[in-house]
Amino acid sequence: MNTSREIPWSVLRERAIAATALSYAPYSKVTVGAAGITSNGEIVQGSNVENASYGLTLCAECSLVSDLARIGGGRLIAVSIVAGDHQPITPCGRCRQLLFEHGGNELLIDAGDSKDPLLLSALLPGAFGPEDLGIRKNS
Repeated sequence: MNTSREIPWSVLRERAIAATALSYAPYSKVTVGAAGITSNGEIVQGSNVENASYGLTLCAECSLVSDLARIGGGRLIAVSIVAGDHQPITPCGRCRQLLFEHGGNELLIDAGDSKDPLLLSALLPGAFGPEDLGIRKNS
């Protein structure tokens, strides 16, 4: 899966849509599901989980990365994130950083049927990553 055309976008979107039904969103009523594929072909999923203390709410992408850890890790190469209306939605800023950690600049983000996928680097230019930790330490 080296190109966008090789990504099973319809499968990812279907899995993301199915994940919206598993969301816990009693406060906002906005369900979100995410599905991603790893470099070894594994599909991971996630759903948003709200909390009465809004700051503790987990986005679907957080849940997806937890599922990635559950299967033993790997590198994300493409993700589809959809709201309850079944339409793609871009990740929030926090989740862009989280996805960068596990997919990098080349991670493809589903933009919908009639649009080309977005590169995460376009959504999070100049991202701070693990490689920055070693060079940014105090002397």
